[in-house]
Amino acid sequence: MRRVCFLISMVLVSLCISAETRGRLAFRSGEVLQYSLYYNWKFIWVRAGSATMSILCTNYKGTPAYRTHLMMKGTKEADGYFVLRDTLLSYTACDNLRPLYYSKNDLEGSSHRSREVRYSYANRKCRVRQSYVHKDGRITEKDEQFATQVYDMLSIMLKARNFDTSDWKPGKRISFLMTDGNGVENQTLIYRGKQRIKMKGSRKVYQCLKLSFVETNGRGKEKEVITFFVTDDANHIPVRLDMYLRFGSAKAFFEAGRGLAH
Repeated sequence: MRRVCFLISMVLVSLCISAETRGRLAFRSGEVLQYSLYYNWKFIWVRAGSATMSILCTNYKGTPAYRTHLMMKGTKEADGYFVLRDTLLSYTACDNLRPLYYSKNDLEGSSHRSREVRYSYANRKCRVRQSYVHKDGRITEKDEQFATQVYDMLSIMLKARNFDTSDWKPGKRISFLMTDGNGVENQTLIYRGKQRIKMKGSRKVYQCLKLSFVETNGRGKEKEVITFFVTDDANHIPVRLDMYLRFGSAKAFFEAGRGLAH
């Protein structure tokens, strides 16, 4: 289930890097997006949880910033098998969408973990100070500097939703650095093209951009762990997420949104 939580967060990463930022933002203060999570239980799709993300314009230590909040929780029925309560928070500068702060607190099963990331910038370097509290209470702290921008799960989503994908071709590979509070790693997305996607339980159909999140093992072999679909419009909303897990498969569906920018 912990893997599911990471992948749900990754759906909100959506698009990425190495394109020019669009002239207008794909989101605005007051936006709220809601999702439902389904798990394949013995060939039957069962609703297992929900996620809600909101964006508000505020400030962080005197800097105008977008406050992004993501909360994930399991259903009462799912709680009988595995308790899920995850809360993610980030502050991102309004002028350039650079991350300023990130935290994640999760209760998954009987395990509780928390992490914090504080960013600062000087001499064209991105300083990333990370603090990770393990389930046994141990604390791991890391202080690193990078010549390129580092993102977290929420700040990359805000940045990525604002890239122009009009000249992307199927097979395009996108790389970026991301921290989870316990280290910085390279991540890779592959653009697969466009596809029409019908929503679960409704007649709604979206024209979408299809992307894959892949991992590379020690032998250099890639494995697709998530496929997600993002609306091919001005809002760039992630509307479906297909997750391929060691113990089965799961899906997340966009249910509702309000306060959209377009």
